[in-house]
Amino acid sequence: MYFFLPNAKDGLPNLIQKFSSNPGFLNQHFELRLEEIPELWIPRFKFSIEFEVSDIMIEMGLNLPFQPGELTEMVDSPISHRLFLSKIFRKAYIEVNEEGTKAAAITAAHFLLQCARHPIPRFVADHPFMLMIREETSKFVLFIGAVLNPL
Repeated sequence: MYFFLPNAKDGLPNLIQKFSSNPGFLNQHFELRLEEIPELWIPRFKFSIEFEVSDIMIEMGLNLPFQPGELTEMVDSPISHRLFLSKIFRKAYIEVNEEGTKAAAITAAHFLLQCARHPIPRFVADHPFMLMIREETSKFVLFIGAVLNPL
């Protein structure tokens, strides 16, 4: 999990603008090192989102599952020639608390941050920040969000 905490307490809109203007930023290789952080303060939070992804998949060129008869190699049935996907829904959920992180089917409990050695690193998310969960081998972004009111 990555946390992006702007230096300025009101800096989240500028950070979001930087991400929006450079979509490739999330797919780049982050130079990380394991660093012991004596103070890591992030608020407890949880949120979820549900949306329909069929149109997005079709726009990306994934048309076959939505056409009758294109699932015959997946489904061995006399009616497979009439079978197709009509809609696909996606729900994402994330919860962070003292016990760790739960995100859909993903559980993570460690944090990697790039910090200077001097002074002693500390991370205090006491103002709005962004977060991202990314699969490191493929660099596929699984989840991205923002915490607007950390208490």
